[in-house]
Amino acid sequence: MLRQALFGVLMALYGVPAFCQSGADGDIAYSRSSLATITDSDTQLPDRADALLSAYFKSKRYSTAADSLTKAEALIQAKADTLLSAYFKRNQFSGTALVALHGKVILQKGYGWRNIEKKIPHDENSIYHAASITKTFTATLVMKLAEMQKLSLQDKLSRYYPGYPKGDSITVAHLLSHTSGIFNYTNNGEFMQTRSTQPATEAEILALFRDIPLDFPPGTGWNYSNSGYMLLGYIIQKVTGLSYEAAIRKYIFNPLQMQHSGFDFAHLQDAGKASGYHEDSTGAYTQPVSSTDSTVSFAAGSIYTTAGDLFKWHQGLMRYAIVSPAGWQEISTSRRNSYGYGWDIDSICGKYTVGHSGGMQGFRTNFIRIPADDICIVLLSNTETQALHTLTEKLIAVLYDMPYQLPATRTVIKLDTAALKKYTGTYLLAEKDLRIHIVLEDGNLVAYPERGPRSVLCATSPSCFFLREDMDFETCFLTDATGRGVKLTIDQHGRRGTANRVEE
Repeated sequence: MLRQALFGVLMALYGVPAFCQSGADGDIAYSRSSLATITDSDTQLPDRADALLSAYFKSKRYSTAADSLTKAEALIQAKADTLLSAYFKRNQFSGTALVALHGKVILQKGYGWRNIEKKIPHDENSIYHAASITKTFTATLVMKLAEMQKLSLQDKLSRYYPGYPKGDSITVAHLLSHTSGIFNYTNNGEFMQTRSTQPATEAEILALFRDIPLDFPPGTGWNYSNSGYMLLGYIIQKVTGLSYEAAIRKYIFNPLQMQHSGFDFAHLQDAGKASGYHEDSTGAYTQPVSSTDSTVSFAAGSIYTTAGDLFKWHQGLMRYAIVSPAGWQEISTSRRNSYGYGWDIDSICGKYTVGHSGGMQGFRTNFIRIPADDICIVLLSNTETQALHTLTEKLIAVLYDMPYQLPATRTVIKLDTAALKKYTGTYLLAEKDLRIHIVLEDGNLVAYPERGPRSVLCATSPSCFFLREDMDFETCFLTDATGRGVKLTIDQHGRRGTANRVEE
């Protein structure tokens, strides 16, 4: 149910990604005239596309039957698979990927292990906890119910919860757009750590945020709030007379024939179910995790699905099978912070995108659409990788024949504890009002952004680091005369920012 990791916060800050422009000196850049074959070294760059395709199809690693692809589509598949394989080799992607262009699936393939203990590999039918991609379904169903005149986006929360604090000033639209000011219950660390795997009633969930003061007056600010989407799920039940699960099935899953999607992932008994993993002490994703109970994530993040079913979701939205063109326009219009009603709105490589990411214990997901070209990219991972946003952008670069780079190989150096300790503290990225806490854990610097998961920093010099979870992300500390960190610079493929130390 995480929207952004530390690196993800920067995605929309600094313009068009550099890898959509040109490769950096010394890096392997991929463009119209330099295409990678599938080799263990990832370093061969034949000049002719024919050479790439010949090597690729001889390798028998392609996912979609070669006969169904044009030469241009086969080339896209080869480049996308090479890119995904490179991330897999570097422990940054394990899961299923789907890439579709002009409504046609170009690549659909699994990478890595569905279940490490049983040595079951991923395939295109692996089932994942979709996490916050659930919000796209919740919000679209709310829009449909509005079109059916079962509710209004301007309805006050007090209509459904009489006596709710400030309920007369909070609307359904505020809940959809994260502008209600309602405290995000998943920020309650004690509850999430000790109770999230156990069933919770509506009353128990409401008690986690109902009486906490609003973060800001409704409509005046933006703060990602899973609490708002829990309320939307309960409102859906009130106006339809159905459970949230039954309503989603009736109005979305069944019409779109999404037969491999559901809600109670923790208790799912299916051979295709992927086990979730977080990293061990070496940084490898090998430690099994317990699943969050569906009553805890509910309308904010309970859905499980497959890459194929999410492509059906994309197709249904393209033909306006669920909501009208006017309804889709309303929910996919950015309100604040590049967010509409349940959808992230962005521009990647100069292309308008709409989608959502997700994160739960042991899972990270990303679902991105470019409606203008009927493009759909699905990345579903059963690890807590932080590379999905970067990988998505590079796949878009592949589709539009723009330059991009394979993930870099890094050499890590060991710094002593005294040197690292000078960098600890809190740094503020003012552009996003984001505080990043840098702490020392087991001899490593670890970043804890207030919106996003922890990231381990690996040193490449006495002052510069990369994220162990995303090798493309670089950060350096600037120090004062005493060697104490005073600024934290951030660079991800040319998107740069500076966070200043603040005292707390």
